[in-house]
Amino acid sequence: MLHRLGVLALLVRMFVKSQMEYRGAFWLDRVAQILSYGAVLLTIWILLNKFQLLGGWNWPELALLFSFQLLAYSLGASMSFTQLNTLEDLVRMGTLDALLTKPINTWAYLIFSGLNIGYAGHIILAIPVLVWALMAAEVQWSVGSTLFFVGSLLSATMVTGAIITMIGGTALIWVRSNHLFAIFFGFWELTRYPLNIFPTGLQVVMLTIVPLAYISTVPVAVLLGKPVPLLGDFAASVTLLAGPVLVLVAIAHWRYALSRYQGAGG
Repeated sequence: MLHRLGVLALLVRMFVKSQMEYRGAFWLDRVAQILSYGAVLLTIWILLNKFQLLGGWNWPELALLFSFQLLAYSLGASMSFTQLNTLEDLVRMGTLDALLTKPINTWAYLIFSGLNIGYAGHIILAIPVLVWALMAAEVQWSVGSTLFFVGSLLSATMVTGAIITMIGGTALIWVRSNHLFAIFFGFWELTRYPLNIFPTGLQVVMLTIVPLAYISTVPVAVLLGKPVPLLGDFAASVTLLAGPVLVLVAIAHWRYALSRYQGAGG
């Protein structure tokens, strides 16, 4: 076990070293990320400056929603997106066959050999905005709310990683699965806004079929004491359970997909 953990740590160091080979380009890309997402945040501010409220949410509350979503996504995606987004090419080119012969768990090798520190730009923007928004939104802090905040952020991170794992793992069955990421990001962009502004049908989808509401609007609404559509008083419990449950589903899906994999030759 210790030997395998040492191998995973070595994979992480090697990949990080390769990403930092051209440090100027790396940090320039991070600045571009910050400017890009900063523009999105500015757009929300302009919208709220004009209309004051959006679905009963004011500017600090929406800034909290935005930063919570961005932080949870960046933490989860750094451990899954780049790695699973390239899985389709590994399957199509037959490269995955070689990975299956390695004396290490295939999923672990993929994840730790491609741990993406490129999400640093997301985190650098998200954390200060989150800290400001938590103070400006006047969150009522207690031991319970503090534990819920930490637990819901961890759960949201797990939701992100689990969904991306299931999307990427589908390539083991269908060969091509990257088109599903377009659907993922379409719903992901909606999670920057309160759930209650969407039609009931879309709310149901975002809470069940594509449960991305748990990475932002549901936990933040609970933290702010706002009602959560459809979930009501169960919102807090469901938020904390969403991550672990989806991780278990993702593990089962990955194992099933791997059992259906037939290799590049079909």
